[in-house]
Order: sequence, then structure tokens, then C-alpha cells
Amino acid sequence: MKIVVLGGGESGFGAAYLAKKKGLEVFLSDKGMIKEEYKTLLTHAQIEFEEGQHNEERILDADWVIKSPGIPKKADIIAKIHRKGIRLSSEIEFASEFTNAKIIAITGSNGKTTTTSLIYHILKNDGLEVGLAGNIGKSFAKQVADENFQYYVLEVSSFQLDDIQNFRPYISLLLNLSKDHLDQYNYNYEEYALAKFRITENQENDNFFIYSKDDEMSRYLLEKLEIKAKMIPFSTHVKLKEGGYINGEKIVVRLKDEFTMKIDELALVGNHNVANSLAASIAGKLLNISNESIRNSLMTFQAVEHRLEQVAEINGVKFINDSKATNVNACYYALESMKQPTIWIVGGLDKGNDYTEIEDLVKRKVKAIVCLGIDNQKIIDFFKDKKDLIYSTSNMEDAVKISKSLAASGDTVLLSPCCASFDLFQNYEDRGEQFKKEVLK
Repeated sequence: MKIVVLGGGESGFGAAYLAKKKGLEVFLSDKGMIKEEYKTLLTHAQIEFEEGQHNEERILDADWVIKSPGIPKKADIIAKIHRKGIRLSSEIEFASEFTNAKIIAITGSNGKTTTTSLIYHILKNDGLEVGLAGNIGKSFAKQVADENFQYYVLEVSSFQLDDIQNFRPYISLLLNLSKDHLDQYNYNYEEYALAKFRITENQENDNFFIYSKDDEMSRYLLEKLEIKAKMIPFSTHVKLKEGGYINGEKIVVRLKDEFTMKIDELALVGNHNVANSLAASIAGKLLNISNESIRNSLMTFQAVEHRLEQVAEINGVKFINDSKATNVNACYYALESMKQPTIWIVGGLDKGNDYTEIEDLVKRKVKAIVCLGIDNQKIIDFFKDKKDLIYSTSNMEDAVKISKSLAASGDTVLLSPCCASFDLFQNYEDRGEQFKKEVLK
């Protein structure tokens, strides 16, 4: 079988490495330039590759093409692969075909990384053999090739779910839905939401699907879709006979037995993180982890980098790095959790953002807006009649300097961009690291 892998990053190398280890004929192609570390790994593993081009004749001769999630589904080469009828998969689909481990897969518009990391922490803390992969950690395929884990906890994006055929998690979680990546889904919110729901399309009645009862689009689609997995809801608004909910100052998970814990004992703060903790607790209970072990994990979990990360407090001003907030809904959660007057750093590569969702929060909580991007006009136009203090910057140094000059003791400077990072930065991690560097400087 001829395997072609498109993209030479973490997932691309992992898929090629797994294919090679399984004795398949493999070729990797990247239209951009491959990082030196991956070129070294490919050479060492004796995997043939090309960079800076796509050899279409060779790619279209494949039996199975594995696509890295960063390649747009509207790319010319993808259209040609589809026209030829070649099987096209994501790395998670490919790797899942070579493991019998139980997969816990997490998707949603916001909170994926936090909840994935939290579930991994719950399993690891209980002594289970578990791998962390998907959009986080090391390549899933590479781990399947080299490790012998009983469980994998995977953070899964809509782009990875676009390219599945048989992917079937033991437990799937859909945390929430909000308008994100609409540029890749014909600016159609329902089309994007349906891509997320693909996480459960291959599940059977011996599998579990955890979802938010509070999410409007999820409720709407669940009336139209036929879900075979056992559905378990969670809610921060209503009490449930089965699932996870809030009762006063406690979280409650009611399945075969009941798990309760005080909200103020949770390591994670903010209402959105109560929802994430409920979802993770349900997954833990389904895997027969004891209440005491789950409680201990929820108390000891360390928050994810670049997600409401406290960087420093300087002269009474708190600096918070929420660079991972690449859509409006993620920023909503950040602004909602602000208790002090906030200087808000926002901007980047717009993905069809609608700022009306955060308009009221900005009016109430934000003291000044500092735009950070190549093109800040859309943000300026939306907020110019709502806020007097709006500044435009095109580099992190200026954004932090202006924010510092505007902040008084008792204020917070919040980087929560609402946008992708690729106009000025390599990725959201690079943006967050540069913010932290400038703050500490």
C-alpha cells in the first residue's frame, strides 16, 4: 500500500513514522519548508520526503493520503485527491486504525486543551497507562508506533474530524459550540457545528457521548441527528437526573453513584472551567475512577499555558496571557472572569468574527482597547462608538508598552486576541511567549 503524507510537522512526521514502522511504502510532501528537527527525524527513519513543492503525480498515485490539519480543505491538491477517489484521512484516523487502546476524544469551540489536559491528569493520577495527543502533546501516530498505552486522550479539531471515516472513540466529548473557523465552512455556522458532531458519528451503543445541555446549537442539532452512543449531558444551569450539574456551591456528577465537590476546591477558576470540570469528571466516572481520585485530580491540576495564564503582577497591575483565545467565544469567557478594570489587547487574523457577543462585557469591564494586528480596522470600527480609548499597534512591544502606560494599580492587562495569530506570529504560543517576554522586560 502506498501512503502519502501531506505536511512535515509533528502530526505529519508521526503518521509517516507509523506507516514506515508498519512496513508500508511511504512518501512525505510539504509545500512549505520542513523544520530541521523533522528533516533530521525523517532522514533517520529513512522516510523519503520533499519540501517546497508537491509532486502531484506521485501524490495522486497514492492508495491513502494522510493530511495534516493545517492544510486548508479547499487547497487545490485536496480537490484533486478527492476527484481521483483516493482515501484521505487525518493523522487521528490513520493512527486509530493501528491501536486497540480506549480513546477519549474531546472537541468543542473552547476549552478543548484545558479539558483534554484535565482528563489526562485524572487518568495519569489514577495510575493508568495513558497517552496525550491530537492537537496537544506528541503525535498520536508516533505514540501508537512506539508505546503500548491502554488509553489515549485526544484533543480533536473540526479540521481533523473533516477527514475521518472509521474513527470511533470509546468516550467522545463535545464541550460547546460557537462561531469559529467559519472561513473554512462557507461562513455557515451549522456546517461548522456538524463537523464537530462527526466525533460521534461512528460510535455505537457501547460508547459514550458527553455534551453540554446549555449549548443552544448542540440542542438544535441533537433533535435532527441520530446518535447511537449513550448520551450524558452536563449543565451549569439546570439539575439533571443523570450527568453533571451545579447544586448551590457544589458540582455534582450523577451516574451509577454520585460524586460531589465544592466549586471553590477546584484548581480551575471561572464558570467556563466549572463546565470543563463537570465534563472531565463524567469521563472519569465512566472509566471507573474513584471519587477520591477524581477529587484529588481536580484539586491538583495546573492550568494550561496561554489560557488565562497569570504572568506577573507589577506595581499592582496584573498581566494575563490568554493568547489561546483565538475566537470571540473564548474571549467572552476571559472577559467574563475579569474582576478588575481591564486593558484589553485584541486582534490578529480575523476569521469572520462577530463582536456583538462580547459588546456588553467590553462596555462594562474594559477600560481601554489596544489592537494588535496588521489590520485592526474591523475592531476599531466596531468599538469606536462604545469605547473612548482605542489604540492601534502592529507589534507586541508597542502593545505592552501602551497597555502599561494606561494601567493603574488595581487594573488588569489581558491579552485575549479573539483572532488567529498568523498575521504577526508563528502561532498562538509564539504570541503568548512574546507577550510574557515583553511584560517581564
